[in-house]
Amino acid sequence: MKISLRMKMLFMSLVIVITSVLTMGWNMVHHITDAFETEIGERAIAIARTVAQMTDIRQYVGVQGGEQIIQPIAERTREATNVDYIVIIDMDRVRYSHPNEELIGETFVGGDEKEALANLEYVSIAQGTLGNATRAFVPIINEEGTKQVGVAVVGILTPTLQAILATYSQDLINALIWGLAIGLFGSLLLARSIKRQTFGLEPYEIAKLVEERSAVMQAMDIGIIALDEHGQITFMNRLAKSYIKNREEETITHVQEVFPKLWKGFNHGLLTDSKEQMINRNVVLFEKNYLLSLYPIHVKGNYTGTLVTMIDRTDATRLAEELTGVKSLVEALRAQNHEYMNKLHSIAGLIQLERTDDALDVIIEETADEEGVITFLKEHFVDYSISGLLLGKRSRAKELGITFLIDQNSFVHESYGSLSSGDMVTIIGNVIENAFESFHHAKADKIVECLIQMDKNHLLISVRDNGTGMSKEIQNKIFTYGYSTKEKEGRGIGLALVKQIVSAQKGEITVQSEPNKGTEILIEAKEREMND
Repeated sequence: MKISLRMKMLFMSLVIVITSVLTMGWNMVHHITDAFETEIGERAIAIARTVAQMTDIRQYVGVQGGEQIIQPIAERTREATNVDYIVIIDMDRVRYSHPNEELIGETFVGGDEKEALANLEYVSIAQGTLGNATRAFVPIINEEGTKQVGVAVVGILTPTLQAILATYSQDLINALIWGLAIGLFGSLLLARSIKRQTFGLEPYEIAKLVEERSAVMQAMDIGIIALDEHGQITFMNRLAKSYIKNREEETITHVQEVFPKLWKGFNHGLLTDSKEQMINRNVVLFEKNYLLSLYPIHVKGNYTGTLVTMIDRTDATRLAEELTGVKSLVEALRAQNHEYMNKLHSIAGLIQLERTDDALDVIIEETADEEGVITFLKEHFVDYSISGLLLGKRSRAKELGITFLIDQNSFVHESYGSLSSGDMVTIIGNVIENAFESFHHAKADKIVECLIQMDKNHLLISVRDNGTGMSKEIQNKIFTYGYSTKEKEGRGIGLALVKQIVSAQKGEITVQSEPNKGTEILIEAKEREMND
């Protein structure tokens, strides 16, 4: 059964008022009790000090027959001070005075007098023969002031909790009645106001509508972003989040964080106050093209926000990056296969010539060399795509007569930023291939050195060759899309893709080159730079 908002608020008000009144009443009673006990404790200790200083009491306590002198004095003092009892005991806890004379000569009860017998002064609350009382204990010292001879006990009976509640019960009942009346009346007014603002819908009906609308938005095949009048993002469906997945590590709260150039171009116009729509405008976000549409929302003639829709136009850019990396890897594997075929032919020829020792030497040399490189890559590189690429490039280098060296300080422990295996294959494959192609003329010692270091906080890639080098003019153009020093169709794409990927990670590419001496391309990115 679904309970209406009005009934829920009435019930909650009833519970809150009753709980509040009872809690406040309980606290009030306890505060009154504590204050009362403190006050009568101070009063009792003052009277006990006076009694303990009386000459006759100091002289006759502990003396046989002393109760004849002490009892009248104690009773006169009790009646004059309006306390419930004054009891004088000696060091053996024997009473010398009591309002009930039958108890004189008997042992004091309560168990809270031990410290007083050790010459200490204090106030205690304990159960005595007359009931629960606040009792003040003051040691009695002989007239010479050298020895304790007894204790003066002054007791004032304290009212029980039930008695205090009975005294203030009418006040508590009145407060409860008035609180309930005010709370229930206020709840009715509040419930009526809320129902009016929610178009008469109950909370469960509102929740159902929100869930249905959200499910519809999430199921749509376009990205949807809802903005308030200030450009703050209030809703983003699943597809829109996937479109801006490169920013998922950050908390995106404003449309300016997603479309900074678009926001600046509109100068807060369309997104904040314009009544015109913008349909299917082409925008580039993280190297991908989208059709962006903006629909200003007006409620009762007032601008309240904007609906933004995003349609993915093409995955061509991303596909090109991946195909470039795969193409490089396939080419490297082809070279490796070609090299192994040559090795197998050599071994087969040596065996046919019955030169088995030479064939065995070739096998051992090749196996030991390959095993060393494979072992190093397995131990230092967690990404097998990169390991496979480096092995393939190594084979291709042998085919080209190039000495390809992998720096022993290289490692790949984990991915940096949002770099994928495909991104790393694209970067490393293109930069190494560029180094291989730097040897335009025959050269005896063709050397390409590669250093790769990557973890979650740092990326460093260095590729160095001793090829023909580049002039300053060429260095400034090599990352331009379509530019190549080779007159061949389809060239000039690889390094441009490298530049795009590194720039997306807020990294830097440094090129150092001298004609006829060689080139070094250094790629570096740090977590600090990403956070700036």
